[in-house]
Amino acid sequence: MIEITIDNLAKRFGKVHALAGVSLKIAPGEFFFLLGPSGCGKTTLLRLLAGFLEPDGGAIRFGERRIDNVPAHKRNTGMVFQNYALWPHMSVFRNVAYGLDVRRVPAEEKARRVSEILGLVRMSGYEERLPGELSGGQQQRVALARALVIDPDVVLLDEPLSNLDAKLRSDMRAEIRRIHDRTGRTFVYVTHDQKEALSMADRIAVMNEGRIEQVGAPEEVYTSPANLFVAKFLGGANVVSGRVKSCSDGLAFVETPAGTLAARIGSRLLVAGDAAVIALRPELIHAAATGEANAVDAELSERMYLGEIIQYQLLASGVELTATAPSAAPLGAHPGERVRIAFDARAAAAFPAE
Repeated sequence: MIEITIDNLAKRFGKVHALAGVSLKIAPGEFFFLLGPSGCGKTTLLRLLAGFLEPDGGAIRFGERRIDNVPAHKRNTGMVFQNYALWPHMSVFRNVAYGLDVRRVPAEEKARRVSEILGLVRMSGYEERLPGELSGGQQQRVALARALVIDPDVVLLDEPLSNLDAKLRSDMRAEIRRIHDRTGRTFVYVTHDQKEALSMADRIAVMNEGRIEQVGAPEEVYTSPANLFVAKFLGGANVVSGRVKSCSDGLAFVETPAGTLAARIGSRLLVAGDAAVIALRPELIHAAATGEANAVDAELSERMYLGEIIQYQLLASGVELTATAPSAAPLGAHPGERVRIAFDARAAAAFPAE
């Protein structure tokens, strides 16, 4: 297990700042996710860790060793690519053993290590198969085995599940988490898929435009977003604009077209008179109880049945809201229906308007 320290890392491509002074610490043995939209810099950061790119500034350390000026083949990292990158003419055994061949590992030890790692990824018995004879999930297991067999200090994964169907992707999330826990290696995983990050990570760095917006455990970044970008990216929060009427007890009372609504003050101070936005996740909206605070009247404009949940589009005095509710506790039955809805003020967050 090894700690990764990233200090003020910068990378430019022409006039584009792919990374703008990123600093980060990843704990030994941590399963760490880089999460963000396309073009946010997450893959650039992963490739800098791997040694495929050279930084324009800053430093990277594996433990006490500075490695940003060390060639890729001397960093002892294992890489799992999005497209598997298996040799199509080579058997599973030869694909997995390739890194050991490069390191001139003796044949007996090589056979032992390949056998052990194929057992770990549940691919024992497939040694003589070619990649074309395997399913997508099996190919990804082989790619993971190849990265692990060299006994790397750090395992880097670049959107490894994006080519799999939904059911297989769900199964592989659990498998990769199991393999991480068994090996105890430091894993750094790049994805734009929120479910992957929330269900698998020890901690997540949410990235945007070459910068880190927030770092924290999955529940922390989801329930306590640092800013409006994180709130909108993770979970698709509704955004209700208004102006702060007053603040007290950690709550901002915001005058909106739908009425005065209260929300927990986010990471930056708000005072009366400030333009503000309330970030409100769809699942926080519920049918209001009689006399409940933070309640507004709305019209149900759309209703979409999704199995265990129902998704609603609501219109509250011109404010468009998306809500989700369990099928067993619906908000309304049909478009055009008037409903009264509410949300817990401390579960929503108020931020300065952008």
